[in-house]
Formats: sequence, C-alpha cells, structure tokens
Amino acid sequence: MSSPDSNDPQMKRSNGVESAAGGVAPPVVDLHLHTTASDGQLTPTELIEQISKTSLKIVAVTDHDSTEGVDEALAAAERHPQLTIIPGIELGTEDGDSEVHLISHFIDPNAPGLQDYLKHLRNGRVEAARGTVEKLAELGIKIEWERVLEIADGAVGRPHIARAMEEAGYVQHAQDAFQRYLGNDGLARVKRPKPTPADGVRFLHSVGATATLAHPQTVKGLRNVLGFLVDEGLDGIEVFAPKYGNSDRERRLEVATRNGLIAVGGSDYHAWGTSEEIVPGDPNTVGPPLEAVDRLQAAAERWKAMIPTAPELPGNGSATGVG
Repeated sequence: MSSPDSNDPQMKRSNGVESAAGGVAPPVVDLHLHTTASDGQLTPTELIEQISKTSLKIVAVTDHDSTEGVDEALAAAERHPQLTIIPGIELGTEDGDSEVHLISHFIDPNAPGLQDYLKHLRNGRVEAARGTVEKLAELGIKIEWERVLEIADGAVGRPHIARAMEEAGYVQHAQDAFQRYLGNDGLARVKRPKPTPADGVRFLHSVGATATLAHPQTVKGLRNVLGFLVDEGLDGIEVFAPKYGNSDRERRLEVATRNGLIAVGGSDYHAWGTSEEIVPGDPNTVGPPLEAVDRLQAAAERWKAMIPTAPELPGNGSATGVG
C-alpha cells in the first residue's frame, strides 16, 4: 500500500502540525483506534462512518489481542474512497509489575500461528475477567457475569465490567471503577498471563508485522524497557497522542530520533464518551506525519520477507490452553 497523496507537500506538513498559513491544520493520520472487537464501544462500521466525516485519511484498527474487526472496517471503508485502513493490533505484554502494550501495523490476519495465539490470549482475558467479577462479589459488589458478557457482545475486558458496575449503581461513571477496583493496583484486579515485551516484539515480527511501543507514559522503568526492546528490533514508539502536550511530544520525538524509531501515534479512541476522551480527527490535536505510515509499511515488508516456516509463540510456546 502506498499512502494516498503521500507526495503532496500539503499532506506531508498538515497532519495536525502548524500550517504554512499559521495555526494548526487538522490531522490526517490516526494509528491507534479500537472497536467492539475488543473494548471499544463502536462497531468497526460505526467507527469508519464517524471517521469518514473528519479530516482523517489513513487510520489503523488496533484492537486488543484481536484482528476480528479488520474485515468489517475494510468493507465499511469501501464506501469512503478517501480512507485507507491499516490492519493492526494492540498486544498486551508485561514486564515485572508494569504493563507494556505493543501496537502492530500492517499485520496479516491470516499469518500462520497468529489467530491461534490471539485466541489463547483472549481466553486468558476471559478467565481474568470472570475472576475479577468473583473478587468484586467478595467486596460486596455483586454484578452478574452474564450481564458483563451481554455488554461486551464479544471480547470481554475490564471496561465491560466497569460499565456493569455503573449500570448497577456501584460507581457514578464507568471510569471511576478503575480508580479503586479495576486499575493495575485495584482491589479486584485479577491479572491474566501475558508474554514479556521482548517475546511480544519477536512474535509480531515472526508474523511479518511491526512492533511499536504504545503510550510510553504508562510504562514503569521506561528507559530500561525501551533499551532492551530496541535491542529486540522495536520499530517505533508513540509520540503523537492527544494526551501529550508540546513538551511531552518533543521529548518523545527526541527519544525516537535517538533510538532510530518511527514516531507514531493516534487517539487511542474507545468511544467511552468520557469528558477527557479525544475523538479521532479532532482539529486541535496533532497526529503522526504521513512519513510514519510509509516507514511502517517498509518495516512490515522487511519483516514479512523474513517470516520463518513456523512462528515462535511467546511465553510458554503453546497456542492452546490457558496458563
């Protein structure tokens, strides 16, 4: 895929950055979006329809441990020829007591070994979610597991438990549930088995896709984690995100440049409807440049050319059963 209008000078300089006429031009690239295939609230079709009304031209569907929304997003985009959809995924990994999320772009959903391993990860997510509901009950917060499944209508995650808690009146807003109960140090948090970040990078490369570090501001011991991931061949790091101010963005960009990483980013949109959530294409936000898309595609092509006969699965090497 060659990004549309990639040779247009105006497109090159106008992805949420200062335009020649002054002010901030609206973004044209968003490389981090979620749908109901994981914990987003919009179906892939609904997401693409919403995006089609914005300035965005190239977007990536990057659901947690799932590519199940990609085909629907691609089909929806056929009605909007100005849009290019990049198949992606967000892979959850863990380093000690820190979650490290990896975003992958230009992933082939049919790559050998990929879907078996993603199913393994999702099974682990379901068991952790069920354990969280049971732990909440011990704390006097009684929500029905069946209702959580109904809310999820697919892949189950903590946001669906939070919405069930809100619905039952235990919290005022779903996001409040994370403050005390569902966050990384929450009273009801049940962790699921995850690959290490290094294993995650190796696996993504083994199926011919890129690996970039998502929301680095949430990674504990970032300098150390980034150091060994760069040694593993990490392709990029999120630099452009609505939550970053100018100083944060400049600092991340310097880190990317120093380590030879592609500066990527996006809205990390889930359509949760919270007051602080930034919607894709917000004209006041800064997105990654088109150059990032070209560099990601080139990196993915290099990894695809190196695909081994059988991909090395992270962790215990088994794509069946749940640890």
